[in-house]
Amino acid sequence: MTVQTTTRPITRVLVANRGEIARRVFATCKARGIGTAAVFSNADAHAPFVAEADLAVRLPGIAPADTYLRAELMIAAAQKMGADAIHPGYGFLSENAGFARAVIEAGLIWIGPDPASLEQMGSKIESKRLMEQAGVPVLTDLDPESITEAELPVLVKASAGGGGRGMRIVERLDELADTVASASREAASAFGDPTVFCERYIPTGHHIEVQVFGDRAGNAWAMGERECSIQRRHQKIIEEAPAPLVERRGARMRERLYQAARNAVQRLGYIGAGTVEFLADEDGSFYFLEMNTRLQVEHPVTECTTGLDLVGLQLDIAVGAELVGDEPRAQGHAIEVRLYAEDPTQNWSPQAGPIREFSVPEVDAVFNNPAPGHPAIRLDAGVQAGDVMGTDYDPMIAKMIGVAPTRHGAARKLASALERMVWDGPVTNADLLVGILGEKDFLSGHTATSYLEDHPAVFTPATDETTTRLFAVVAAIAAAAAVAEGAPACPDGVVVLGAPENADQALARHIAEENPRPRIGGWRLFHPDWRTRAFLLGSQEISIDYRQRRYGWEISPSSVPDVNSVEVVSASSAVVRLRIDDVERRFVVSRTGRQVIVTGSERSVTLTEVEHFTDPETVSAPGSLIAPMPGTVVHIEATVGDAVVAGQKILWVEAMKMEHAITSDADGIVEQLTVSVGDRVDVGAVLAVIVAQSEKEAVTA
Repeated sequence: MTVQTTTRPITRVLVANRGEIARRVFATCKARGIGTAAVFSNADAHAPFVAEADLAVRLPGIAPADTYLRAELMIAAAQKMGADAIHPGYGFLSENAGFARAVIEAGLIWIGPDPASLEQMGSKIESKRLMEQAGVPVLTDLDPESITEAELPVLVKASAGGGGRGMRIVERLDELADTVASASREAASAFGDPTVFCERYIPTGHHIEVQVFGDRAGNAWAMGERECSIQRRHQKIIEEAPAPLVERRGARMRERLYQAARNAVQRLGYIGAGTVEFLADEDGSFYFLEMNTRLQVEHPVTECTTGLDLVGLQLDIAVGAELVGDEPRAQGHAIEVRLYAEDPTQNWSPQAGPIREFSVPEVDAVFNNPAPGHPAIRLDAGVQAGDVMGTDYDPMIAKMIGVAPTRHGAARKLASALERMVWDGPVTNADLLVGILGEKDFLSGHTATSYLEDHPAVFTPATDETTTRLFAVVAAIAAAAAVAEGAPACPDGVVVLGAPENADQALARHIAEENPRPRIGGWRLFHPDWRTRAFLLGSQEISIDYRQRRYGWEISPSSVPDVNSVEVVSASSAVVRLRIDDVERRFVVSRTGRQVIVTGSERSVTLTEVEHFTDPETVSAPGSLIAPMPGTVVHIEATVGDAVVAGQKILWVEAMKMEHAITSDADGIVEQLTVSVGDRVDVGAVLAVIVAQSEKEAVTA
């Protein structure tokens, strides 16, 4: 492609966004010698993207409505920092025509489509009408007030925005009104627009999208397709290029898709980056879903297979570049996974907390393309070790991209990187991603939108019980070795290494420093008893029995019953070597409080040591409804004294821009309601208490 610039050059770019996308845009700007500017909320004051920007301005507040959705604050910040261009990223104001128009009117360069295109495509309702006029097959909109039982299931969708926000499936007519209301609230929170609509839901299909670009000369390029069918709650978790379905159907389907996408660009006079999304059937037929008028989260797989820098191309188009020459064609294969702070085994509940360690082995490129021709890993991360995952924004930690000449090679490389990732932080979906990447239907390319529902086995933990027990053995021996080396231990048995996390650990450290113990090694007058340490991996508890003998550490055979022998070759608080059925293996151990990371040659596992004693105050009363994640209470349906039934929705908590309904798990009476709308709650907080009718009557008798 030849770049032909016709307007003034860009000297400093403000990214009107946060996290990973801000870092991605900064990477291209810095490579080109362009200055960078950031805006940040109070919650993001210490985020990596802020530290990486040349200049930054705080937006007082935390909620998106007070910060990242305030167009006037963005423009004022750009002017204050001397930025001459604004890149909107994705999400927030990225598809807001009013924002684009205000940027242009302020004399700044808008790195995105013209406001008219944003208005036309920003409404999914209007965009479908336009595509239907262009002859592209579409799914007909349904009026929520007139939907019948025969038309179920239906999909409720937010007219503005994307990313699965404000999107719900309705299978029962009596749930439609509540679902529409909930989706509308979520859409208003995420995009500032509560408009939602309904369409027929097709439970099994393929989500295929085409990357497009347009210029002011009227040129339209289709630059490769992606398949994004593996989704949860309509939010993509795995994307790849090229699309396996299109590969199976061949060149004819690909050209029909590309031509439909080009027609959309030319019909609109579209300028810049966009994505035309389709729902496709196995036979090669497809329906228009929507057009995303921005860069997509999954753009790296297109970059890695075409060799392009799509952010760089956005910058070029914004200053008048033309698309000259042949459309780029994809080579090789790229698969992207989205690593989220969420627990797939607990209804995908978002997780929050400090990130103590985060590293991925053998990363070949960060926010850019690795050298072609061999297996490689690209990492686009929004957070790093030392950060805290909060509840105010999307729970995505990073995008990890596997690249290889073949699809199987990309999947194998990516699975290996995920297995060996070192992570000490909130629960993630990493095990699920590893399970998918090795599953036979995925490897054969059969990845319809019903994939997760049809393949429950991928939710099985990636490590079997024997492997988990071996990692727990390492954790137990490392802790015992630390004590033998002189590290203090709290009354609950937790070894204090590094900076104390709480008062108990600080006291244990102080006592040890004031009263150092003599080092007596492994000598004992009498035969030592077995000691026990227990660890949690998810909900699984593993107990390890060990003792110190004259010749070293000994592991009880009952601790790992499915191997013939486990011997401790050497041990310290940081490194343990085991001889497992005559094969020696080395493990590296790091510890913060009760969290223990054990890293072997093929896998890293984070364990939580079980406390020896349980604080009675932390045990919830029977019937308590507990907050599954930190968040904000946005809606309450019940009051104290109400009779409720099992499964009834009591209240809603918003976390990371999505609503989560809290339901009663039994029939009974609402005895306590401890929160109000607007309250912020921590994970594990008691929100309400439901008492069985019989118990209530017994108390009042």
